[in-house]
Amino acid sequence: MVPKLISGKSYKDDRGQLNYNNSFDLSQIKRFYTIENHETSFNRGWQGHRIEQRWFTAVSGSFKIQLILIDNWNDPSILLNEKTFKIDNETLDVLHIPPGYISSIKSLENNSKLLVMSDYKLNEIKDEYRFPVNYFKNK
Repeated sequence: MVPKLISGKSYKDDRGQLNYNNSFDLSQIKRFYTIENHETSFNRGWQGHRIEQRWFTAVSGSFKIQLILIDNWNDPSILLNEKTFKIDNETLDVLHIPPGYISSIKSLENNSKLLVMSDYKLNEIKDEYRFPVNYFKNK
């Protein structure tokens, strides 16, 4: 599986704005939480999961999300390719991160808030991996 952006939409009329995503299937979600970086220069990375999959959507503001597919969880190559996505709260796009990826999350605006959804409950499995933010020398 590869990461996929599930496009949402926005509708405006004289009553206001409606953001929606009718293509996103929530049936696998078991928990959710929000992330707010303390400043836009902060890079929250690298963290990921071998088994768990996640979905990200911007509740407010915008984010740059970088993903790397890990080749070896005990000793990953420092030269792995990364995929970069930008999501914002305007259309309620949802970024699906399949199992096997780590992520780096950076706010692009002050007061940005990211909703994170997972297909496992907290502590249901031991599946969290972290690497230093400067570990990878991306191609």
